[in-house]
Amino acid sequence: MKIQMKKFLSAPTAAMLIVLLAVCAATGGAQTKLAGQLAIHPVTSDDILNYNLPATVEHSAGVNTVAVGTGVILEAQVDNGIPASQIAGVTWEITSAPANSQAALTDSPIGRDIPIAEPSDKAIYQMAERKLLRPDVPGLYYVKATVTTVGAGTASYSIMLIASTYVGVGTCSKCHSGGSASTPWSMVDAWSKTLHSSFFKNAVSGVPMTSSGVACMGCHTVGYDPNTTLPNGGFFDLATQLNWTYPKTMQPSNWTNMPAALQNVSNIQCENCHGPGSTHVVSGGDPRLISASYGRGVCSQCHAEITHHFEPMQWDRSLHAVTTRDPAGNVGCVGCHTGTGFVDRMNGVAITNTAYSAISCQSCHEPHGETTPSATSHQIRTLAPVTLQDGTTVTNGGLGTLCMNCHQSRVNAANYVPNTPGSAHYGPHHGPQADMLQGTNGFTYGKAIPSSAHADVVGDTCVTCHMQSLASNDPTAGYVGGHTFRLTFAGNNTLAPKEMVGACQTCHGPDITAINFPLMDYDGDGVIDGVQTEVQHLLDKLALQLPPVGQAKSSLSIDSSWTQPQLEAAYNYLFVQNDKSLGVHNTAYTVGLLKASIADLQARGNK
Repeated sequence: MKIQMKKFLSAPTAAMLIVLLAVCAATGGAQTKLAGQLAIHPVTSDDILNYNLPATVEHSAGVNTVAVGTGVILEAQVDNGIPASQIAGVTWEITSAPANSQAALTDSPIGRDIPIAEPSDKAIYQMAERKLLRPDVPGLYYVKATVTTVGAGTASYSIMLIASTYVGVGTCSKCHSGGSASTPWSMVDAWSKTLHSSFFKNAVSGVPMTSSGVACMGCHTVGYDPNTTLPNGGFFDLATQLNWTYPKTMQPSNWTNMPAALQNVSNIQCENCHGPGSTHVVSGGDPRLISASYGRGVCSQCHAEITHHFEPMQWDRSLHAVTTRDPAGNVGCVGCHTGTGFVDRMNGVAITNTAYSAISCQSCHEPHGETTPSATSHQIRTLAPVTLQDGTTVTNGGLGTLCMNCHQSRVNAANYVPNTPGSAHYGPHHGPQADMLQGTNGFTYGKAIPSSAHADVVGDTCVTCHMQSLASNDPTAGYVGGHTFRLTFAGNNTLAPKEMVGACQTCHGPDITAINFPLMDYDGDGVIDGVQTEVQHLLDKLALQLPPVGQAKSSLSIDSSWTQPQLEAAYNYLFVQNDKSLGVHNTAYTVGLLKASIADLQARGNK
């Protein structure tokens, strides 16, 4: 650590926080049971293009640390169970602001046709009203929106904005470099090894395959905002002061001749994601005065541009974006079911934040930089070997190893099945894909169940198949493959169905046109159907032998009356059903488990 971080607040900042806390206490009693929140709406290139927004609308990360002079779009969101016609109105006020501030809330430049940005918020809230605030001096701004409804009551929602100026990586590195990879202040060291740290430098230096031009500077530098006239220390502000203009010819001397002040706010660095840091710095490093968000907007402000960045659009349609809220609040569940919980678990620290958050970009990718040498290509959070609950250690998962930290059964079948009574919660945890792929942790009845070769021959396992890429001009690019993690798209009114079979064709040949392609007559009915159809037939055959015996069923209702043989077979039924691939992940192991279960029940007379 190069300089010791102060452990106290400066007097001005302390005073601002005291005022803020007083305001919070004064407004807390106004809340009702009307669910909602006051949020910041992030803005992307795709938003500006798709919704024909004015050129003066700035890109936004959607974080509450904002630059002086930059517009912030505030969004009052309220329970979407209330009919929109019952929202009578929204009253806005700035309840606290820095001395000498003349900032005011004005009409939002974006209309009601633009939806809520976070898919998980959109699932439970509707947008009541938006306003724009353009902070004019550094400090804390506290804004309150009171939503009035007809029949559902009135509720107030508040938010704190930290208005600051940019300081650049040179200042950040004074505290946030040095130490080891596990220390909290070493982020600049890791960042310096990423493409983010040199992207603008490479562009103006003429490095091939690096996009360049004035149009790219909003993402490739810090604080490039031509729409503000207030000094904020960002790239555009300093370039104007220094009379620097973008070079016409890309060559190495462009960077070496650039003023040091501009180099300090070039490339994609700390303040692009965390917001401007002057207030944080003046406070002595108070973590409350800088943003550390897991929200969609942090990455999508730049990585949502349909011409070459469409990962956020894909993620919006993934289940990760709307992961179930039920496990939130449970420290034993959020290590997989929330983005913040997963990061804490991967970092090996005690989980203290159990609030809901989606599995976002920052969950799987380490924003600050490389964590392990094998993860260098995509800043994967960790690729350390994963040990499954039966003791199997996965070392051959490639990039898919990250997925296996959560997509596993969470129990050891050999111990669990003989010792667990029947109940509605019986069985492996949802999503035992890692166990299935490795051909382990099913209930084997003491038999040697064969396993298919996918785990060994598919280099990056989960990623190879579920993240296959599509051309940016493919109309289904946002519905299948990539960060949707989906292999199939059912189609809609304008687009035809699509199946991602490219990974299958690599080994099974170019004639494969569907994932459910035929191999053998596994169910013994004399017809060779597709693998998934054959496995479904085996599931159906097994279900007939489970209570209520003889009745067809697509799900099991397990209770304490189930016998031990029935529970053994039920475990394998749920193991295959929850894997969700219907045999594709590991055909031999899937078929072997189901056939062993059917044979055992038949031998025992289904008892």
